[in-house]
Order: sequence, then structure tokens, then C-alpha cells
Amino acid sequence: MTKFIKGNEAVVIGALYAGADVYFGYPITPASEIAHAAAEWFPALGRDYVQAECETGSVNMMFGAAAAGRLAMSATSGPGMSLMQEGISYMAGAELPGVIANIMRAGPGLGNVYPEQGDYNQAVKGGGHGNYQSLVLAPASVQEMCDLTIRAFELSFKYRTPAILLADGLLGQMMEVLTLPGGMSPRPDTEAWAVRGTPATRGNLVKSIFLNAHEQERYNQHLQEKYASMRGDAAHEAYLCDDADVVLLGYGISSRIARSAAETLRGRGVKAGVFRPITLNPFPEGALCKTLEGRRAIVVEHSNGQFRDDVMLRLAREGHRYQPVEIVSHMGGIVVTVDEVVDAVNLCHAVGPADNTLAFSSRETMR
Repeated sequence: MTKFIKGNEAVVIGALYAGADVYFGYPITPASEIAHAAAEWFPALGRDYVQAECETGSVNMMFGAAAAGRLAMSATSGPGMSLMQEGISYMAGAELPGVIANIMRAGPGLGNVYPEQGDYNQAVKGGGHGNYQSLVLAPASVQEMCDLTIRAFELSFKYRTPAILLADGLLGQMMEVLTLPGGMSPRPDTEAWAVRGTPATRGNLVKSIFLNAHEQERYNQHLQEKYASMRGDAAHEAYLCDDADVVLLGYGISSRIARSAAETLRGRGVKAGVFRPITLNPFPEGALCKTLEGRRAIVVEHSNGQFRDDVMLRLAREGHRYQPVEIVSHMGGIVVTVDEVVDAVNLCHAVGPADNTLAFSSRETMR
């Protein structure tokens, strides 16, 4: 069965098919349709919807529900995501799962309601306190807004850490055809750690505080080992990369612009491909290095180079020597055009072939 639907509404459908029990909502543009749809569809299917008083309230409600083994979700944008950071840190520290969709808008501060990707560092690096990580999944279509919401719940419960669905106002507001999932996801077993007030869970304890410094360090080391194990679930898409001379890199809506640019360039005789991380954390480092070997790299993003900087960091971590990483970007809600990306690639070709012995560098080709 298919539906012609908004990306924001597809998130709610994905949550319902994932088995989400409860949604804690607070509307904020451009994510409000998620709360609106959840308020209608969750109760209609016997699930719970709670209108929180603010984003701080909603994330702490998620903490309580997750501690009881419930499949909890919320969604927000910009300033609301900033307010959730302490609660997300608490959930990670207590090893509690839950899914939060961030439909990014321009910032900082109040910013505006136009699409941007300026929350990349906040999501991938951990915007709250402590040495924690969240899972971060980046959909690029209405279909993936649904499918990756389901995947976010699966991974969040697998690793018992919060998962963030990182999209933007364009993906949230655009409408495309959605093919509904084939069936409900199996319910995760939470009896080993949840606190439900039952004899089976009486011995469980949810906490994130260790007053002994050595014990706190051992617990942090345990978390780091868990985060390292998440790399096995890194996912990416490589499009037209097998024979590419230049690889465009982007996630979310930027990857769609890059894909159109690559197809345009192919029609003009330039061998261009696209590398798209589907999981931003864990990041597909190995696949990135393999794809970029001996090729020019141009990042397409709607921020000040947060994703570009991470690409350079990931390559350096893998000991990869490569050509300069260029960037085509806008901020403030201005959307990069296909023509701007094509012009940037043509400029790179005018400069000449990449020298693979170069150290790290970057050059902005469009702002």
C-alpha cells in the first residue's frame, strides 16, 4: 500500500510500525506535523500521546518512559533540540533507548524556519555534557523518513542509547509517495534492564551516577566500548562512484542535490559520483576512504562546513592521504542549487587533477 504524504507524517508512520508506545510532543516549525500526526494516530491505535509543556519536559518524560521499557519518541527543531540536550545526556548515561527526530532549521538562536543542516555537530558530537554518543540517522527521502525511523528504534534498543533522526525542513515538509512497511517490528526484550514494578524487574536499577571516580571512569570505558561496537551498523550509499573522477559528498537533502548534479555532469562528460552516509554516527569511515581514494572530493551541505570538517577528520583517523576537500555550501535557509555544484566541479577540473600526496586542505568554492 502506498500513500502520498509529507516527510514529517512519514516519521510518525515509521514510529507506529516500529511499535512505539508513547509520543511526548511539543510543536515547533518545521517539525510540527510530527506532533500533530502523532496526536491523531497514536491514540487511534491504542498508543499514548502526551502534550508536554516544553521540550525539556518532553525529553524527561521520555527518560521515565524508557526506564519502564516503553518505546518512546519525540520530535523538535532548532531551539527545542538545544533544550533537550541535558535529557539526552541523562538517557545516554543511564543507557536508555528512545528516538528523537530533529527537523533542522536555520540558527543559531531563534534563527528562522527555513531548512538548514547546522545541527550536525550537536547531533554527531553530542550536544550535552559527558563522554556520550547518540546514534544519528540521516534520511534523504520521504520513504527513508519512515524506514529510518524504524531503524532508529531498532538500533536504539540494540545499543541502549538515544537515536536521533536528523533531517531538515525540506525533507519534513516535502511530499512524496511512501510505500508502507510490510509489517510490525518485533518488540524488543527489555526485562533485563527496565524497571516496571514487577517481580521480574525488581532487581533492575536505572542510574547514571557513580560517586567513586574510578568507578565512573570504568563506566565511561564501558560506554566507549559500546560506541565502538556500533561501527558494525554503519551504513552508506555510493551512487555512480565505480568510475568517478570526482565524488560529491552529502547527507540528507544535500545528497539529493549532489545526485542531480552528478547526473547533470555525467551528461556533459564528467565522471561524477555521490557518497552519502546514511548513518552519521556510526560514520562509514572505511567506505568513505575506499571511495575517495585517488578522487577529488566536494562536499555539499547547508551549514558552515560541519560535515566537511568531519569528512576530513574521518579520513585523517584512517590515515588516508588524499586530495583537497572542497565545499559548496549556504547557510540561513538558502538552498544550494544544482548549478552551483556543477560550477564547483568545473572549477576543480579547471584547476587540474588532484595530487594524492597533498596534506589536508580545504577551499570554499561557493558560499
